[in-house]
Amino acid sequence: MAQQVAYLGTGRRKNSVARVRLVPGSGQVTVNNKKVEDYIPSAILIQDLKQPLAITETEGSYDVFVNVNGGGFSGQSGAIRHGVARALLQIDPDFRGPLKRAGLLTRDPRMKERKKPGLKKARKSAQFSKR
Repeated sequence: MAQQVAYLGTGRRKNSVARVRLVPGSGQVTVNNKKVEDYIPSAILIQDLKQPLAITETEGSYDVFVNVNGGGFSGQSGAIRHGVARALLQIDPDFRGPLKRAGLLTRDPRMKERKKPGLKKARKSAQFSKR
């Protein structure tokens, strides 16, 4: 039996980490062993995670298998997008230009700010009272 080539990419966003495998196929996207439509509730987020495939015009030629954990749906879809972009670089290094221009290869550094002592949240404090 012939072994299929899988291209690997790791993507991160907020607290989410996605391990992405691209396998030559028909364009199906599977996230945590479920169809992407069943796992991610928003069509906009699904379109967002397929953006690297659309930019490189490889949509429909690779099956995407993803294991993702941590964070919420938005962070997870961003992590998947980052992982797919990195995996596409392994397929063809010429994709680097279009993916870089679209900002898909840069890990988004924005994180939740930590809670400070004496405050209710990161910046929210108790209401000031003069007496």
